Amino acid sequence: MIRVEGLTKVFPNPDGSEKTAVDDVSFGIQPGEIYGLLGPNGAGKTTTLRMISGLLRPTAGHVFIDNTEVTDRPNWVKQRIGYLTANTGLYVRLTPIEMLKYFATLYNIPRAPAKARIAELVEWLGMSDFLKLRCGALSTGQKQRVSIARALIANPPILVLDEPTLGLDVLTNRVILDFIRQERTRGKAILLSTHHLDEAETLCDCIGLMHHGRLVAEGDMPALHAQAPDAHSLSEVFLHLIDGHAAK
Repeated sequence: MIRVEGLTKVFPNPDGSEKTAVDDVSFGIQPGEIYGLLGPNGAGKTTTLRMISGLLRPTAGHVFIDNTEVTDRPNWVKQRIGYLTANTGLYVRLTPIEMLKYFATLYNIPRAPAKARIAELVEWLGMSDFLKLRCGALSTGQKQRVSIARALIANPPILVLDEPTLGLDVLTNRVILDFIRQERTRGKAILLSTHHLDEAETLCDCIGLMHHGRLVAEGDMPALHAQAPDAHSLSEVFLHLIDGHAAK
């Protein structure tokens, strides 16, 4: 479970002024739920995800993972979260199988359970054809599958996904979306940031719209449509609500 309360992040500018990247954001995600965090570039989505994952310390506000504040036990929290981005780094000289064994060791997973978990992920994500190639020689889609397996090696109860399908071909995109749906059915709490609004519309149980660091609207699709009754798609709802916020 994720609970965010008044989350704020302020960065200093070179001229001595300050920029508020995230401004008093609050929301919650329950197990078995996908929460979509949407917004234009610069809205504060990635900064929010990094604070939730314990990678960035907030200026103000609180993030709770299973009722534990992230800043109190950052290492424990990181073990509870699988964090994935569109450009998650891989060790280019290692093969996928070497990568997964290495990260299983970092998570102190015993050898037999690690072997079984790796075999499960390899089959699930269709990685057998490139399992022994060096990561530096893999395609974008293949690298993303390895990154997903790496994020899931310890079977974390929470997934934080920042643009996980960015730049992927149609087949790999479908693999990633199927993986997200299956993880929801397994009871994971999933936070998803994406620019693909059609994906968000079909995947997400709840959607939060960010603009200039603030959460300007939140709810399931019927609730969002109620705020933009003339809109026929999430794209139109998004534009209506963002335009309305910008006009204030």
